[in-house]
Amino acid sequence: MLPQIMRTAEFIAVAGTVASIAYYAICLWGALSFLRQQRARLQPSIVFPPVSILKPLRGIDPGMYESFRSHTLQDYPEYEIIFGVSDPDDPAINLVHRLQAEFPQRGIRLIVCRQRLGANIKVSNLVQMLPHVRHEFLVVNDSDLRVPQNYLRQATGPLMDPAVGLVTCLYRGVASTTLGSHLESLGIATDFCAGVLAARQLEGIKFGLGSTLSFRRRDLVSIGGFEAIADHLADDYEIGSRLAKMGLKVVLGSNVVESFLPAYSLRQFLEHQLRWARTLRSARPWGYLGLALTFGLPWALLLLAFSRGALWAWSLFVAALATRSAVALVVGYRTLGDGQVASDWWLLPMRDIIALAVWIASFAGRQVAWRGDLFTLRNGKLIRD
Repeated sequence: MLPQIMRTAEFIAVAGTVASIAYYAICLWGALSFLRQQRARLQPSIVFPPVSILKPLRGIDPGMYESFRSHTLQDYPEYEIIFGVSDPDDPAINLVHRLQAEFPQRGIRLIVCRQRLGANIKVSNLVQMLPHVRHEFLVVNDSDLRVPQNYLRQATGPLMDPAVGLVTCLYRGVASTTLGSHLESLGIATDFCAGVLAARQLEGIKFGLGSTLSFRRRDLVSIGGFEAIADHLADDYEIGSRLAKMGLKVVLGSNVVESFLPAYSLRQFLEHQLRWARTLRSARPWGYLGLALTFGLPWALLLLAFSRGALWAWSLFVAALATRSAVALVVGYRTLGDGQVASDWWLLPMRDIIALAVWIASFAGRQVAWRGDLFTLRNGKLIRD
């Protein structure tokens, strides 16, 4: 009986390793295709419509003021920046006032959003910020993002095509000094963004990323406005998904922005990963189940154990390690411009083993901790416990 179990386990490990190597090849294909598109990109639009940037805030993020400041230095003719907070004593308000004092000529406004219009406070703020918007073209992004000077040009240019409904973009994590922060950054560069590029290559982008959501106000209204997703945790995913279902294209812009990560402890890192995993599982259950075929290094290590170190198993392990490393360098270092990937490369096996453990743990419940509150996820929606 035991030999039969071992043979079955060995076969499953072989299948998992080979499938993962194939997945890594698709990630590389997607990254190289994206890089070719960047080099061959047509001249940018010469039409620059007025834009409203919406930035909902809660608390302080690392490097927050400089990230705010990068939005005021855009090479763009006309735009406004609207910040929104739900707490009138939020410490981020002081940074907004400082920004207003430094750039009085820039249209910077702060909206205190006193109502709670759903479980997702960020979206609740956006609902209350929207009536103060002056322009048709909207850009929503996370509070911790730092952007290049041509960010708005790249984020709005594709929207000149009426078939395009949303522009989103890749991002790299800038780690602080803790191990948890470096593992988070490594995962963004070599796992999350690699998966986005693979999805783009296979079926096109049909979702949005919180790094950038650029769209027209009328298209937002057509999907029910922000109110329609006020109880969803993955609000960025939902906006992109709903616009795609309307037949509008979701485009991955050429810019890569920076997200400055907190000094996560290992526990905080694991909690954040588990929340993200359960969010994805709730939003895309079948796609999430398929992630089992993407954990190449853990599968290859299991194969070595079940095969008792057979030479052929070592060959598959080397192939998995080589393709996984290639994804890290081509996606993380070359595509995202993340210099930390080269120095943190040795953490890849640890990061991938943790990712598998989190994937397994995500099936043990639907509870997530978010912004100090506990929720249960049902069909992508937040239910307060």
